[in-house]
Amino acid sequence: MWSQRRVVDYGLAERAVVHSRRAGRTLRGEVCDAQSYLLRAARRFGGPTERLCPVCEKENVTNVTDVHGDSLRRHAGQAKVTSELAVMAHDYDEFRVYVVEVCQGCSWNHLTVSYVLGNGPPDLVGQA
Repeated sequence: MWSQRRVVDYGLAERAVVHSRRAGRTLRGEVCDAQSYLLRAARRFGGPTERLCPVCEKENVTNVTDVHGDSLRRHAGQAKVTSELAVMAHDYDEFRVYVVEVCQGCSWNHLTVSYVLGNGPPDLVGQA
């Protein structure tokens, strides 16, 4: 997306959790604990994927996109479909997007990536 910046990938943390679960150090209930709000958001706003759930390995995970930021006012904390983000990036100064993968079968959920969108000033990192 045109204004995407400050990307944080949580893939290493996810792999550590999955490895701990498969090694028997973590109980399934500790990682399959999606709240009802997140499961409803996955059904209503989620983006289907071709990625098999790393815990139950029976269903594909769904990506839920959630937005937060002071400039969003009433939209802050809401799940959004991905197509809404491009419009929002033009309409708001700056907001953070969180993408959580959710398995609607076993309730696995894990933050996969976060990034900033918006038409605010560009990051000045690396500029003199």
